[in-house]
Amino acid sequence: MDFSNFLLMNQEAGLMLVFLILLVYDIFASGKVWLQLTACLLFAVHTAAGFLFPSVGTAFGGMYVSTEMTVLMKNIMNIGTLIVLMQSGAWLRSEENSQKQGEFYVITFATLLGMYLMISAGNFLLLYIGMEISALPLACLAAYNKHREKSAEAGAKYILISVLASGVMMFGISYLYGAMGTLYFTDMTPLVSMSPMTIMGLVFFFAGIAFKVSIVPFHLWTADVYEGAPTGITAYLSVVSKAAAAFVLMFALWHVFGAIVYIWHWILWALAVATIVIGNLFAIRQTDIKRFFAYSSISQAGYILLGIMSGTADGMASTVYFVLVYLFSNLAVFGVIAAVENASGRTDIAAYDGFFKTNPRLTFVMMIAVFSLGGIPPFAGFFSKFFIFAAAASEGEYLLVFIALVNTVISLYYYLLIIKAMFINQPSEQPITTIRTDSYNKLSLLLCSVCVLFVGLFSNIYDYIHGMSTGM
Repeated sequence: MDFSNFLLMNQEAGLMLVFLILLVYDIFASGKVWLQLTACLLFAVHTAAGFLFPSVGTAFGGMYVSTEMTVLMKNIMNIGTLIVLMQSGAWLRSEENSQKQGEFYVITFATLLGMYLMISAGNFLLLYIGMEISALPLACLAAYNKHREKSAEAGAKYILISVLASGVMMFGISYLYGAMGTLYFTDMTPLVSMSPMTIMGLVFFFAGIAFKVSIVPFHLWTADVYEGAPTGITAYLSVVSKAAAAFVLMFALWHVFGAIVYIWHWILWALAVATIVIGNLFAIRQTDIKRFFAYSSISQAGYILLGIMSGTADGMASTVYFVLVYLFSNLAVFGVIAAVENASGRTDIAAYDGFFKTNPRLTFVMMIAVFSLGGIPPFAGFFSKFFIFAAAASEGEYLLVFIALVNTVISLYYYLLIIKAMFINQPSEQPITTIRTDSYNKLSLLLCSVCVLFVGLFSNIYDYIHGMSTGM
């Protein structure tokens, strides 16, 4: 038997090895004291191996494809997952979850395996299988605090909407197969045409992926699930799951449906505007900080569409770079939210009134992360938005860039509401006392803060990503 096909899947194999070791450890270990340390160390080794031992090629007749860009995207997702593991320790050690820590890690790795397959899919069937492998465990994670009404509601809503999106996507894939007689991306590219079946298949496929990215009008689940899910899971949904879906959408549109770009270009144009505007306007109305950043996440998805629409090496590089910066910024925010929620049980924005007086370090982390999300220089978020806007402008999308810039100014208003609460507002009730976070969360917040401050200043990071994009 030829094992070369499996050797190419070294990221998947490494993740499965980590999965099995943790599963055995959780079953046979007498205590859970070292479980988080073991999980973080094993996954850190797996993440480092992804950078040190990249594999490029095709396997299983072109069904599985590994390129420098797919390896990079997996590595970015690994970094995000590692940070989430570090931030979730205090929550997992709580009385409610102390006996089911192991389940959290193995379920999280199961979702990540599905996302790996989505990214490396060279066939719509493998893409669909990967999406299902990731979606079902994500619903379990959203409902992890099953005795809390909002968590159970989040899991129910996620699985119901996920099933609907899955059915819509499969319906679209069946149309595509009927129109072209194949599900392989490389075989479909020269066969794509203006036939009604192809266009219908594209629309339904796009609808299924748009659910994962939280593009308007497929965003209605986002705020409720983000609010109800445990904060660590909310962070995972907002960055890792979204990153995988955004890359799949970008690759599929340009490498499979590039011949009919004039059909889907204007659809994405309208949805980008709607996503940015609706995300910004609804964020202003929120009083719960997790719902607040849910709508912020929706608006950020609109900016991702700008890079996808460009369809050039600049567009791909700017999209991947945007996802990387967004990952560090958003995880810094949710790391602070997790610390506050674990200490006080509160997720309302009013909990942050006067936060600077009792927790200046956490306030600093939240401040630079929010400034990065708002695109304020010199933080990394400014450079990520600049590259996205530059890629869109280079293709003549001046009106779209102008609308996005106006909405960036609007977003500064509601992001500054968080800053105002922390530095200016006086608490109307007992303020949050000084919070002592564990070493894992401290390290994760330090990593995110350093990256938010300095990633944008090192141009060779963007150049590295751009060099990979030119070969796609």
